[in-house]
Amino acid sequence: MTIKAATGQLAAVREFIAKRAEEFGFNEKQISDIRLAVDEACTNIIKHAYDYDESKKVEIKTGYRNDRLWVSLSDTGEAFKPENYSKPDLRKQMKSRKRGGVGVYLIKKLMDEVEYSQEADVNVIRMYKNRS
Repeated sequence: MTIKAATGQLAAVREFIAKRAEEFGFNEKQISDIRLAVDEACTNIIKHAYDYDESKKVEIKTGYRNDRLWVSLSDTGEAFKPENYSKPDLRKQMKSRKRGGVGVYLIKKLMDEVEYSQEADVNVIRMYKNRS
């Protein structure tokens, strides 16, 4: 699936991901977790990598290996640097009622494994969820 880098595309992404996860036999909670993680990753690409430039594209692929679902999102925008990431202070976030800043944290909590890579001009986030 390839989408324009627009938040209006997120509902279609969530539906696509939920269908794929359901086909693989995940339960409703797992499907919800996968859907939210992919939504957060896609939103981060739209917001941070592309700065809401709707002329850009995000490519979303899914696959299965053994008892694992993988989802990869690819973009050509500003690369995320995992080495610069620090876990947010959730209590501070809640007290200040500040929105945002917890997407990467959520992705890592909801998925079993998360990898970031760069291949030429393409940034890739690959997320894995174990079925068992």
